Amino acid sequence: MSERVLTGITTTGTPHLGNYVGAIRPSVAASREPGVQSFFFLADYHALIKCDDPARIARSRLEIAATWLACGLDPARVTFYRQSDIPEIPELTWLLTCVCPKGLMNRAHAYKAATDANEAAGQEPDDGVSMGLFSYPILMAADILLFNAHRVPVGRDQVQHIEMARDMAQRFNHLFGAGRELFVLPRAEIEEDVATLPGLDGRKMSKSYDNTIPLFAGGAAALKDAIARIVTDSRAPGEPKEPDGSALVMVHDAFATPDERAAFHAELRAGLAWGEAKQRLVALVERHIGPMRERYVELMARPDRIEDILQAGAAKARAVARPLLDELREAVGLRPATAADTGGAAPAKPRAEALAAFKQYREADGRFYFKLVAADGALLLQSTGFDNGRDAGAWVKRLKAEGAAALAEAPLDRAQGDLAAAAAALDALAAAEAAA
Repeated sequence: MSERVLTGITTTGTPHLGNYVGAIRPSVAASREPGVQSFFFLADYHALIKCDDPARIARSRLEIAATWLACGLDPARVTFYRQSDIPEIPELTWLLTCVCPKGLMNRAHAYKAATDANEAAGQEPDDGVSMGLFSYPILMAADILLFNAHRVPVGRDQVQHIEMARDMAQRFNHLFGAGRELFVLPRAEIEEDVATLPGLDGRKMSKSYDNTIPLFAGGAAALKDAIARIVTDSRAPGEPKEPDGSALVMVHDAFATPDERAAFHAELRAGLAWGEAKQRLVALVERHIGPMRERYVELMARPDRIEDILQAGAAKARAVARPLLDELREAVGLRPATAADTGGAAPAKPRAEALAAFKQYREADGRFYFKLVAADGALLLQSTGFDNGRDAGAWVKRLKAEGAAALAEAPLDRAQGDLAAAAAALDALAAAEAAA
């Protein structure tokens, strides 16, 4: 197995410039590393813990998906999906809940912070604490363990959750593994050198402080307006200015080359006016994010395209998750009834499961098509039309060889069929091809 890295993005807001510099840009770059299998997911179940506004959740899911895609995340290279599209996640959450000690959850930082705040205010410790907040670390553990992620990039405040995931994995392996390592023990990859951009007032850029610079929202005009409001000192044009510690300069340096940084610092020390400096910052940032904003606008105008990408990603994710979940169900005793379960004779060896089959054909429109049909006749995949049968046959050959990994790129009529079932069927076909 290649090394797996998993990153979750909570869908409760609109990304700003600080999110891009601190998380999006480095994560997209890391996803291009050779020998790494990257999983990126929209943590919309987690968002429900923090937000009870359905319209905001729905809008944020769309905006964040469009943002990551516009910033260069390649869905053909990574597995990009919504948490809520993977039913195996809540099922694993329950299996882990059944082995997780309550005392472990009592020690979770978020829960302790909530109870401490309540007690300081003279309220009951659990006032306003939902079970979602209390058991949040178990859902996070399920996100990680379902894909047996080796590395999980997190800030230092999230390390405790990775340690809890390891505790749950070890306990489950001990209780049900029978000598097997059902779960890989994940490790936190602490992002010590992540850039933290200051906001308009010099504090950390955060929606909580209402001091953010928009990434794409509002277009170029909103970017220019926000940068114009960055707080600077009162030194007049012509007076030397100290770049170190300036919020405006820190934002500039996050986008500039080393030579551009050195020149900008020197000009400020020589008396460059803050107004001119802000204009240059607008031009610099716009040069970087302008093309991405155009892509973002195109994606937001086609939510159906984003949906297709996320559904294809869910099929890829489920092709990994389902076999492990089936193994976990077997391990805890949630398996088909057999004579062995009554103390009788060992069950007969099951017959090999019938495989799905591809069918190629030509329609009245003169174009060539293929479809994947389950053993019971159910339609799993339907292609779009090809100009010649050779191209259709080439795609059938590739899907048989690569299995579900080829689904994201395949020319399919996504309104027809069952992508999740197709993913499992394709992997079974690929395994049969490899064994032949």
